[in-house]
Amino acid sequence: MSGLIGKKIGMTSIFDENGKNIPCTVIEAGPCVVTQVRTNEVDGYEALQLGFDDKNEKHSTKAALGHFKKAGTVAKKKVVEFQDFATEQKLGDLIDVTIFEEGEFVDVQGVSKGKGFQGVVKRHGFGGVGQATHGQHNRLRAPGSVGASSYPSRVFKGMRMAGRMGGENVKVQNLRVLKVVAEKNLLVVKGCIPGHKNSYVIIQK
Repeated sequence: MSGLIGKKIGMTSIFDENGKNIPCTVIEAGPCVVTQVRTNEVDGYEALQLGFDDKNEKHSTKAALGHFKKAGTVAKKKVVEFQDFATEQKLGDLIDVTIFEEGEFVDVQGVSKGKGFQGVVKRHGFGGVGQATHGQHNRLRAPGSVGASSYPSRVFKGMRMAGRMGGENVKVQNLRVLKVVAEKNLLVVKGCIPGHKNSYVIIQK
């Protein structure tokens, strides 16, 4: 599956030929350098390792610097492997946003925004007092009853409760590519993608 590493720039909206306003996300996609070529003979599987976004040399380990030096490039901040790449690439090759075409569909994977410790109303959509659930009656946003009485005398695993929310790997599938701005390495896709501004995302065809 061909793809690129990118960075979420932010959201905007554009008008289509019918005058409809379409919400979209702008992604800085590539250029990415092929930093390693995995083969069946050596690694037991075939894949391309791509690197994106230059990293300061003083913040890199010597092992990492040696790895990137083989590809003839500087250290990279983000490294991702792509299996079953559509085209054959060599070590050190540059792959840019032109592998995508307007009108095709892509999958975008990223880490969702972390929201910290949240209660059950925000985290699981409980109704609160207006739509009282789980035995609560006079507390606005409390979870209510969470366990049975003498049997089984415990709270079941998987009970929806308050806890840490967000910061998870999320993949949004079948987003249509609205624009490819090759000279600025920008990809405009319909809809929203996970993550905050300037967070890394993986775009797959």
